[in-house]
Amino acid sequence: MRALRRFTVRPVLPPALGALGRLAGNLRWSWHPPTQDVFAEVDPELWAATGHDPVALLASVGQRRLEELAADAGFRERLAAADADLSAYLGDERWFQRRARTTGTPAAIGYFSPEFGICAALPQYSGGLGILAGDHLKAASDLGVPLVGVGLLYRHGYFRQALSREGWQQESYPALDPEALPISALREADGSPATIAVAMPAGPDLLARIWVASVGRVPLLMLDTDVEGNPEDYVEVTDRLYGGTSEHRLRQELLLGVGGVRALRAHARITGHPAPEVFHTNEGHAGFLGLERIRELTAAEDEPHLDFETALEVCRASTVFTTHTPVPAGIDRFSRTLVEQYFATGGATPGVPVERVLALGAEDYEGGDAAVFNMAVMGFRLAQRANGVSRLHGHVSRGMFHGLWPGLDEGEVPIGSITNGVHAPTWVAREILELAARHGGDAAGADPAQFWAAVDRVPAKEVWAVKRQLRERLVHDARRRVAGSWEERGAARAELGWTETALDPDVLTIGFARRVPSYKRLTLMLRDPERLKRLLLHPERPVQLLVAGKAHPADDGGKRLVQELVRFADDPEVRHRIVFLPNYDIAMAQPLYAGCDVWLNNPLRPYEACGTSGMKAALNGGLNLSILDGWWDEWFDGRNGWAIPSADGVADHDRRDDLEAEAIYQLLEHEVAPRFYDVDADGVPTRWVEMLRHTWASLGPKVLATRMVRDYVEELYVPATRTARLLDGDGGNRGNSGTGEDGRRGGAGELAAWKQRVRREWPRVRVELVETDGDPAQEPAVGDRLRVHAFVALGELSADDVEVQLVHGRSTPEGDLLDPAIDLLAPAETYEDGRRRYDGEVVLDRPGAVGYTVRVVPQHPLLASPAELGLVTLPA
Repeated sequence: MRALRRFTVRPVLPPALGALGRLAGNLRWSWHPPTQDVFAEVDPELWAATGHDPVALLASVGQRRLEELAADAGFRERLAAADADLSAYLGDERWFQRRARTTGTPAAIGYFSPEFGICAALPQYSGGLGILAGDHLKAASDLGVPLVGVGLLYRHGYFRQALSREGWQQESYPALDPEALPISALREADGSPATIAVAMPAGPDLLARIWVASVGRVPLLMLDTDVEGNPEDYVEVTDRLYGGTSEHRLRQELLLGVGGVRALRAHARITGHPAPEVFHTNEGHAGFLGLERIRELTAAEDEPHLDFETALEVCRASTVFTTHTPVPAGIDRFSRTLVEQYFATGGATPGVPVERVLALGAEDYEGGDAAVFNMAVMGFRLAQRANGVSRLHGHVSRGMFHGLWPGLDEGEVPIGSITNGVHAPTWVAREILELAARHGGDAAGADPAQFWAAVDRVPAKEVWAVKRQLRERLVHDARRRVAGSWEERGAARAELGWTETALDPDVLTIGFARRVPSYKRLTLMLRDPERLKRLLLHPERPVQLLVAGKAHPADDGGKRLVQELVRFADDPEVRHRIVFLPNYDIAMAQPLYAGCDVWLNNPLRPYEACGTSGMKAALNGGLNLSILDGWWDEWFDGRNGWAIPSADGVADHDRRDDLEAEAIYQLLEHEVAPRFYDVDADGVPTRWVEMLRHTWASLGPKVLATRMVRDYVEELYVPATRTARLLDGDGGNRGNSGTGEDGRRGGAGELAAWKQRVRREWPRVRVELVETDGDPAQEPAVGDRLRVHAFVALGELSADDVEVQLVHGRSTPEGDLLDPAIDLLAPAETYEDGRRRYDGEVVLDRPGAVGYTVRVVPQHPLLASPAELGLVTLPA
């Protein structure tokens, strides 16, 4: 009931146990086993019953038990050690602090995401995007990177998945009490809750309070609209993740972007935490943050304000945009009319012209829809640096968004890639960490290769014993979940005796757990049900499958796929070999990744942006059996798993599914299962273990979130910081004194004016003539030099405004260049009519067909690349 007032009664910790509250208040416990051991010792049964949630544990443990622990000297000693370890972790110099001794490191980075998957006790995620964001924060904490996360606090999370008797997905939305979560309210000096406000059309302001989760060294700010003073429809803005109408989603994204920047400012003001110099937009949902930053700069009251173009350059220079989906349907697109309503005069960002807002999200390119506002398009236009999340995804993204840079070849579209990684302390089973430690491996060390080298020294018999232990734990967890699911579906306990022997800890175990959009193909394994049955029930080499995944509540097609899989798994003939586990979440995923021998991934290539679940399985000694998509396309080497052949050129989707399903069956029957069951006298599959060793050695150092975050720092955050500072800005923060009387901030104003001038003059730029030295009838030989002279007209632009490039490489019969190289031509002579000659040469170092051309592109030291403006002139 809305009128019901709720509160949580917290226990009174004896003074000797005060450290328990500090440890519970920092989510580092979720990836630090020694701290988990301390909480388990408080009450082992209650620890298990609360799902390993310290806050819930301390809210439930009896006062008598606390007094007993306070009198236990051994427990107090172990508690003090854990508390001291956390203090050292929070205060010690780490990788970033050592890195910061060089120039260009940002004081702080604001990291915006619509979801964060930190741990099961804070259910604020739906799938891979949130888990990735959570791992990004945890790895940043481990490295000492001064990140501040910004998200929303959803009172119902995503949803809890259950099944009907007929196997249809059913959703429920349990209410979360923020006071019972591992978060705390941000408070003003007088103790009142800190709040922000965002103007809404034709109504009162939308209010939100700010909650803070401590993710190791990283604060995560979470905005919550369930506050006094909001009307009911405002309260519901943060009701659940990815739910509601288009307008509901727009309001959520306004709050995340515009409100999130205001929450950062409040947090910096209250805590003294440095204000971010770099803003990282994790997917387009948070893109409105750029509009709020422009508003701050153009509507400043306490200092000279900037014009829009200058503010845009300040914003762009210090913004990083990561796109996560190669599926157009995964991009938020709103009606332009709706967006106009929310950003009109007096709207969310007053002072920012609504026509400029609409232009930022316009699909004003070939194939675009003039009626929609595209959040990803706005993300690219508001960020000077952008990336996909694997090498293949970067390539796909350059094709998807080529229309934003129509003058460039697709390969030159300025979207790079940083391949995702996973947070090993969260996802690697404790037994594997301990196995390595016994052989000299330090999981917390600075050299991940050294850790995996230690794993490589472990005798095969020990490796296999640990994998068998992890598989057995998974089997017991799955049996419990299957029995609970059947009871929820209406089965009586008396008919569930079969669940006690379902699955087998000595059978080849394959995991498949994903969200359930159609392109991930949950049911590809069912293309030939009888063939699958034969694999599951093979008398000498059986296979067992554990499947999990949630369909979006509005996706009936996805729900039908779940139902099809469930109905197959319900068959008494095979239900001991294949199970569907409802409500896939972090708590389920951790034993699942650790216990599986093979991780199956069969998306429709190339629609898997990255697919980090396979990385987690690999770190736990699982072998990937996957379509060459996402990260697997990049790091499969022929010996660290199996590649499912992809029928990319087959236009008939059913035919393609048949071919790829057949490939899976063939691999399982003829390669995977025989290798697993080929054991020596000790029962160890030595060839299998060798593949595990190679997987750890080849993938272990690569798939780590610490590697990923280092890449973001070096390739994106530091360059963004340097550019922002060169613009005489402070990363877009208020209070900088570099603004001139003309309303333009130093270098930012100059860059904005330069861009306007270049765009205006570019139609007059021409490559009028290209000549080469030598006898045209004489075929050149390897080692000869190709000398090129280009005659160029620049209009009113100067030679400093452009680069004249010689683009050359192997040529196809169709006239395309393969792996083109670019060399600069140097200014040689200026003629009376203003034309300029540019000269250059290249050595012909390979035989075969060679092609070349000359082109002109803009050049400025503050551009991230010459492709940034999308302007290019070729010979007529």
